[in-house]
Amino acid sequence: MRFFDLHCDTLYRALDEKKDINKGNMHVQLERAKIFKTYIGCFAAWISDNLRREKAIDLFENIYNKLESERENGLVKCESKKDLENVLYKGKIGAVFTVEGGAVLAGDISRVKKIYDYGVRAMTLTWNGSCELGDGIGVENTKGLTEFGKEAVKEMEEVGIIVDISHASERLFYDVSNIASKPFIATHSNARKICNHRRNLTDEQIRTIKSVKGLIGINFCRDFLSEKSRVSKADIIKHIEYFLSMGCEDILCIGSDFDGADMPDNIKGIESMPEIYEECLKLNYNEELVDKIFFNNAYKFFKENI
Repeated sequence: MRFFDLHCDTLYRALDEKKDINKGNMHVQLERAKIFKTYIGCFAAWISDNLRREKAIDLFENIYNKLESERENGLVKCESKKDLENVLYKGKIGAVFTVEGGAVLAGDISRVKKIYDYGVRAMTLTWNGSCELGDGIGVENTKGLTEFGKEAVKEMEEVGIIVDISHASERLFYDVSNIASKPFIATHSNARKICNHRRNLTDEQIRTIKSVKGLIGINFCRDFLSEKSRVSKADIIKHIEYFLSMGCEDILCIGSDFDGADMPDNIKGIESMPEIYEECLKLNYNEELVDKIFFNNAYKFFKENI
């Protein structure tokens, strides 16, 4: 099988634990990625809500340096259509560099182009709290996008950074939908109808992303999958089936949140992905559809938009 993961926090975790990706108990390890015919992951630079200005910039640069060091271990950085094709046709392990948290811009619009030059190709506008761009899902009495946030969205679209609305407040989400001229995505967000968590998407939000031909990546965080105490890969399947029931076969992907969230009971890491793939086949979904969810929807979108 092929696997394109829209979100993991492996770089941050490796930096924080002072390990390379092939050491320790990471959910994502390059050696284990070799089980896939093709593996491409969106490796995020996570900027927490307590970091602003220079502290946010410093963390971003440290994570960037971590990514660059992992290239010595065979990770291929994907910044263009040609890079993605190189990974696909030569069976390599690819990394799309992303940012989780618009605080990385430090309120300076010129930094949009700077992080693009570092290789960033998608960015969430917020984490759970507020930053210079607007309010995340954890903020009460939200104001949505700030004026700087509106400017940043336009600049991101201009330079070629995909707008990611995972973690965004609902008001910010609709502000984005009102001003975006290009498709935007939710790299790691589930269906609120299946699990009533604020981080999950409402049906209206799902329909909005579908209408702009964006992407939605199913998040494996146990709290976003189910309100039950016992959570398993069966709960992942429930979200897949729900999104498909809403006609999302061309936009549905996986955004695992590996190395950044508590996993379901029987998910160990990327080596568990073939089990979920097989479960989908057992539901009589044809292999073309399952490959779209696990690889081709994301691959096609990024090839057209970076």
